[in-house]
Amino acid sequence: MRTLAPALLLFATLQTAQAQLGVTTFGIQLKPVIPFGFFDPVTTLEQGTLASTVELKGGMAFGMVVRTGLTKAISLEVGIDQITRRYDVTLSNDTNAYNGSTQIRFVGYEVPVTCLVYIRLGEKTWMNNALGLSMDFYPSDAVRNFDAGQVYYYRRNWAQLGVVGNIGVEYRTEKSGYFYLGGTFHRPFQDLALAEVIWTDQYQNYRPYSMSKFINGSYLTVDLRYYFHEDPDKARLRKKR
Repeated sequence: MRTLAPALLLFATLQTAQAQLGVTTFGIQLKPVIPFGFFDPVTTLEQGTLASTVELKGGMAFGMVVRTGLTKAISLEVGIDQITRRYDVTLSNDTNAYNGSTQIRFVGYEVPVTCLVYIRLGEKTWMNNALGLSMDFYPSDAVRNFDAGQVYYYRRNWAQLGVVGNIGVEYRTEKSGYFYLGGTFHRPFQDLALAEVIWTDQYQNYRPYSMSKFINGSYLTVDLRYYFHEDPDKARLRKKR
């Protein structure tokens, strides 16, 4: 039995994944950004009596994804997403007891390419594990004002690579498509942006003072996806034609 168990497991996996061979499905996805302390979402800046914090508070990504079955056990996914990260920024000055805050949004676009492996959990339930790369694009910088200051996000690069890891569970229906719930970790190979917080000292008309620090762009999302139904027989017929 110990010898047969791995073979039976492999056979079952190949049989359940067979329906994906040669099938291309189109899906839509919504991915709320979850601030997670392990990824260090708070950046602190200090200079003399000035202090500032930049904290990732969440965000939202949405877009589309195309899945293509390459073999009986492996599929390829290519997507395109727009992501908006939302940050809370504070600024304080001990010399005059000033405390201010604002919120800044940083918008980007992502084109992830991942490779998926399936594991069957039940009659209509599968678990997916995926790993791949993402090309990330940032069209512009971002800026917001305080009462007595300003925060400016200088993008590090207009385009950069990142690594993407994903795990999730999907429920497949015969006619209504696939419903997916999972999570994704996205980590750029470089910092996202340089955050500069500027104290203008408008009350005394002094020369502005500034503090700056690089912002880590790593984030975690909860993934909600829906894949439209595609009949494997029809997909193979179109391929033959």
